[in-house]
Formats: sequence, C-alpha cells, structure tokens
Amino acid sequence: MRVLITGGCGFIGSNFIRMALSQRPSWDIVNLDALTYAGNPANLADVEAHPRYRFLHGDLRDASLVTRVIETHPPELVIHFAAESHVDRSIAGPLPFMQTNVMGTAHLLDALHRQRQGRLVHISTDEVYGPLALDAEAVTEEAPLKPSSPYAASKAAADLQVLAYARTYGLQAMILRGSNNYGPFQYPEKLIPLMTVKAMQGQELPLYGDGLQRRDWLHVDDFCRGILAATDHGRWGATYNLGGGNERSNLEIVTRILRTMNRSEESIRLVADRPGHDRRYAIDSTLAKKELGWTPQRNFEQGLEDTIRWYLDHKQWWKSAFTQEG
Repeated sequence: MRVLITGGCGFIGSNFIRMALSQRPSWDIVNLDALTYAGNPANLADVEAHPRYRFLHGDLRDASLVTRVIETHPPELVIHFAAESHVDRSIAGPLPFMQTNVMGTAHLLDALHRQRQGRLVHISTDEVYGPLALDAEAVTEEAPLKPSSPYAASKAAADLQVLAYARTYGLQAMILRGSNNYGPFQYPEKLIPLMTVKAMQGQELPLYGDGLQRRDWLHVDDFCRGILAATDHGRWGATYNLGGGNERSNLEIVTRILRTMNRSEESIRLVADRPGHDRRYAIDSTLAKKELGWTPQRNFEQGLEDTIRWYLDHKQWWKSAFTQEG
C-alpha cells in the first residue's frame, strides 16, 4: 500500500515514519516535505536508503506541485503532518501559518478530491479547543473550537476544511488531536528541548508569566502508536483526542529538567507572559481508548529522563539544526 506522508522530516512525522517502516511491512512510504527550519533530513538519515521509503522535496503551498504528487504517486492513504506549529512564531508572524496550515491543507484536500484518491488522516492539536479552566473536566471531541493563537486558529481552520470535504464530497478522513508531544528529534524551540539545551549551555531558562500554565504531555512514540491504531480501527469521519494523561505546569517541567541534569533552579527566570497565553489544556481520550484500543504506554517521568538524555547525547544534531535555520 502506498502511503503519502506530508511533513515527514519534522518531529512527529519522522518518528512516525521510522515506526511505520518497522511495524507496517506492507506500506511503501512517500514523504513530501518542504524542509523548513523544523524539517530536517537528518531526522531520517537512518532510513533514507530503506527500499520502502522515498523522499520528495515539495511545499504544500504550491497547488500544482501537490496535484502532480497525487497524480504521479497516487496514495491509498495520506497522513497529513505538515504544518507550522510554534505559537511564538505565529504571534510574531501569522501569515506563514495561514499559508501552510490553511492553504496547504486546502491544496491537499482539493487534489485528493479531484483525483478521487486515498483516505486522509489529518494530524491536529488540542490547542484548537482553547483554554480550559483549572477545575474543568478534560474536553471531549464534541467541545467547540475556541483557538487563542494564530497557530491554533490555523489548525482549527484546517480541521474544519477536512470535515467539510468529508461531508460534502464523501472524502474518507479522520482527525487526530494530540496533546503536547515530547521526545527525540523535536526542534529546540518547544519547551522541553529548549530548556534542556539552555541548561546544557549554562544559560538562563526563561518562563512566561508565573510558569503555572498546565499542559498534558504525551510521548511521541505513544502518539505515533495512536496514529497507527487509527489507520487500523478508526472510523472515517470521526475525530479522536489522544492525550497523555500527564498534566504538569511549565514550572514543574523546567524544575524537573534542571534536577535531572543536576543544575541549579536559580537559572529559572520569569519573563513577561506572551499574548493570549492559554492557562490550561486537557483532553479526554475515552473515545480513542474505546474505539482504537489505544492507551499511552510511556511513563512520563522515565520518558522525560530519556528525552533529556537524548539531547545530551545528540549535541551535534541540535547544533546543526540551529545552523540550518540560521
């Protein structure tokens, strides 16, 4: 079966491709990636010669290119990771997020519809639900979308496009909304790798506001297992929340990183909060557990320690990533 992966050189996409090649021997994977700063070919250096893997350099913002890829490599399944994903960058410059996440998704959907090709698994985020009160129950898939940041708004718009194509054109599609992923190969602008790298370099660790914003953490391997489970057991037309069940404050995460690395907590520096900073996210994964047979397997404390160790052992990787962006 030919499977088209968009954004496969990014953090989650590269981890997923590696897992899929190992666990799905019938899959031939085509990876379409624009190779932005966060899309690093080195993330898949160990599989680039794999006989069931092929890389295509291309940008979803190019509608004609997307059409050509669908025509020349007609997929039975598409897993759509490609996205601009960093909230801070979306606040500083929202237009690239609209161009990639909204228009890029539109180009992909249009090409699939016109060529009558494939089924689509669209990778989304818990941020589309917006902020949740500290005493509120975790949100289900039926909760309204209330995005706060330009990033979250662009992902919500992409989700709605997918649902519209499913309802109007009968496209077989499903949406997976994950909580905060962490693990190896994550570009060091997100909280865990950023703070780990700064601690390694003996720098101050800046935390927004009071640092008590709460996020639910999910190891990337568990998320990838959830995606595979969805391709096997998911209902087309459905949306599934995949949460880790590991709510922690940002301050707790950073403190744990410093303790693991035997660094002083005095290096934490509270800075002015960012605009529209959501206080808490938490998603209810009951539906995924019931219908997909999926539950997270990685213990958070051990997973975090393993992730910190990975960055300590792969200094050249993150140094090269910074050089590539610069």
